[in-house]
Amino acid sequence: MRVVVGRIGRPHGIRGEVTVEVRTDEPDLRFTPGAVLSIEGSTRLLTVRRPHWHSGRLLVAFEGVDDRESAESLRGSILEIERSVDERPADAEEFYDSHLIGCAVVVDGEVVGDVADVIHLPAQDLLGVRMAGAEAGAAQVLVPFVHAIVTTVDLPGRRVLVTAPPGLFDADPS
Repeated sequence: MRVVVGRIGRPHGIRGEVTVEVRTDEPDLRFTPGAVLSIEGSTRLLTVRRPHWHSGRLLVAFEGVDDRESAESLRGSILEIERSVDERPADAEEFYDSHLIGCAVVVDGEVVGDVADVIHLPAQDLLGVRMAGAEAGAAQVLVPFVHAIVTTVDLPGRRVLVTAPPGLFDADPS
């Protein structure tokens, strides 16, 4: 399974380094020397030569990208990695978005919908729940992804158990 880990920004300096907008919680794992990344929509592979942090930004030098012009040609490229479907984050309390999407959302033993999206906000994450029987494109119910509400994530069973506060899943907000 391919997953996005970053987006190449502007070149940094004249020796081919680029800034990378990180899109992973594990940049030190994904951007290690020798890591092979693919460019979305392309067969081109990039091998990380040297990553380092500078003023809060990730700078990466790739094998074969040795000058500013080569680095500029990569600007805007979306970087992906091949991740095993079975791979899990090191922390048991963390989940990859791709593992959560599609899980049934269960409230009081009844399936009310499925996880259609995971939204990452500064304060907390939200699960975008597509209600059972909802039309395509219908608004999602946003469920705070906190332990008090999402009590259990059962990945093998492909379900998320939710203790919903009153009104969270009501179709009529009045």
